[in-house]
Amino acid sequence: MQETLACFKAYDVRGQVPEQLNEDIVRRIGRAYAEAIRPGNVVVGHDIRLTSESLKQALIDGLREQGVDVTDIGLCGTEEIYFATAHLGVGGGIVVTASHNPKDYNGLKFVREASKPISGDSGLREIQHLAERNVFEATAKRGGYQTADLLGDYVAHLLSYVDITSLKPLRIVCNAGNGGAGRVIDALEPHLPFTFITQNHEADGHFPNGVPNPLLVENRSPTTALLQSSNADFGIAWDGDFDRCFFFDAAGNFIEGYYIVGLLAGAFIEKNGPQRVVHDPRLTWNTIAVVEGAGGEAVQSKTGHAFIKEKMREADAIYGGEMSAHHYFRDFAYCDSGMIPWLLVAELMAQRNQSLAEMIAARAAMFPCSGEINRKVEDPRALMRAVEAYYAQGCTHIAHVDGLSIEFDDWRFNLRSSNTEPVVRLNVETRGDVEKMKQKTEELLRFIDG
Repeated sequence: MQETLACFKAYDVRGQVPEQLNEDIVRRIGRAYAEAIRPGNVVVGHDIRLTSESLKQALIDGLREQGVDVTDIGLCGTEEIYFATAHLGVGGGIVVTASHNPKDYNGLKFVREASKPISGDSGLREIQHLAERNVFEATAKRGGYQTADLLGDYVAHLLSYVDITSLKPLRIVCNAGNGGAGRVIDALEPHLPFTFITQNHEADGHFPNGVPNPLLVENRSPTTALLQSSNADFGIAWDGDFDRCFFFDAAGNFIEGYYIVGLLAGAFIEKNGPQRVVHDPRLTWNTIAVVEGAGGEAVQSKTGHAFIKEKMREADAIYGGEMSAHHYFRDFAYCDSGMIPWLLVAELMAQRNQSLAEMIAARAAMFPCSGEINRKVEDPRALMRAVEAYYAQGCTHIAHVDGLSIEFDDWRFNLRSSNTEPVVRLNVETRGDVEKMKQKTEELLRFIDG
């Protein structure tokens, strides 16, 4: 009987090692990727997890068995694979990483040529089917293997997004969470006028300070505490593979990713003239107001990196942002980066002579938001139907681009269900009314919990 591989998710591969993911499974996935995508040559790399090196070797074996040439860039973050795939002009890229999952997990993220995403509706199901069937085409020749050090090229590309001469000396708290970001900060440091105050800086797959995921409120306090004691200008924290970055102001307050999207969107249009910007449906009003106010066009996309990247290519958008701290850039092969955003924020602070808190304050007051709140529910679909039926009366707009979005004149919300678990995610925002935002959030949570 054909084996079912539970490690295949909506956008990537993730599973517990070795029960759901091991060398044999990864070797088969490598062969399946080669047969489904037919890339010719592939760039591979691995994150800092303890199992990543051995899984990468199994991946390389599988790719080479199917005649694919492999370029191994070694220890890296997810975005370094995006960069390398486009930079080298190869047929695809794969990184061994489980990002912010528990330490006994690992996974794979895939792209094809030009770093175009591979997900459930663009090749991942075919890879899964081939890996599960475990019967592959015979190949005449084993693929080649070489290593490459692209860190210098990658750092040069990151620096191209800012005018280094305009930057001012800043003190920046950096919490790498014992993930991969510290290595890149060290490579950037000689080129920048910043003093980095580092925290959990050394890569350590044991995750002695917990798995790096600053999206969780309980994981933010170390960064906040260091900011409050170090007289720094702002702070950054990353997840394990650093494709997301999270911001803190000088006082240690967490900045919702939603407002960073608006800040960067406005800056790109200001610098480059009228442009399209892609955003997700969870929180929208601030981004739309900023983009349209600057003469640009806001384009909505379903949540998720594959959808955002596809929509950006379709619209030729200069920038795309999700409130979950994913930021996408046209000149970065339409991919997300956790390094480019903080460089741009530092540049804006210098050019505007404002603190991060000052740059965000007016927008946060104009469009206060709840931030994303998760709730476990037994039947997400039934709940969504009940919420829509209850709130449809008197609303000005209902949309189902991603879950359920309902708008009124002065407030709106988005409620969507998780792809992988019985959880719904709620976001609420208002037009300048913090109390109403709190009231409506509590009202919706009572409805969900009840």
